[in-house]
Amino acid sequence: MTAPRPGFFLTFEGADGSGKSTQAKILAEALQAQGRDVVLTREPGGSKGAEEIRALLVEGDPARWSAYTEILLFTAARRDHLERTILPALARGAVVISDRFADSTRVYQGAARADLRPLVDRLHELMIGVEPDLTLVFDLDPETGLQRGLARRSGEDRFEDLGGGFQAQLRAGYQALLSDYPDRCIPVDGTGSIEAVTKRVQAAIAGHLP
Repeated sequence: MTAPRPGFFLTFEGADGSGKSTQAKILAEALQAQGRDVVLTREPGGSKGAEEIRALLVEGDPARWSAYTEILLFTAARRDHLERTILPALARGAVVISDRFADSTRVYQGAARADLRPLVDRLHELMIGVEPDLTLVFDLDPETGLQRGLARRSGEDRFEDLGGGFQAQLRAGYQALLSDYPDRCIPVDGTGSIEAVTKRVQAAIAGHLP
């Protein structure tokens, strides 16, 4: 499903609070400073319609939606994001850096929220059909990540409100993801200073960007 294309599709994955969003922004700015065409985007969101769905997913009571409903909402948001943001940018040769993509649904709804991975994969095959060229998977102690996420007080704390046990399941899900896609997924240690993690990101992508 990863076909040759003019641009390069890079995704950042990991539990909330792992540092991926900060590092995605740092990398995007560094590549732009080199004169590259870079699109920094996120999921759920990244397009007008997808951002409207985002509010339904990340705000409110943790029991607001079942895992099945979440999968459908995420897939709908991802399809709009893909059509309106990702594919047009790749077609013109841009580097697209997305803070989350389909792997988040594989881990959150396919493993941590419920054992629904076959359903997630089938919907992805039917409705999305695109994989990143490279994925960085940020790893951090679940309790540290949870405290970081809650400290942001962003109002988008629905998944953090599921607690530490859920965060531990997310970590296990991402470790399994590394085994499932070893050619695409690279682990990044999220501990330490922002500068230290930035150096690890730079080392991880070295030789991969066209």
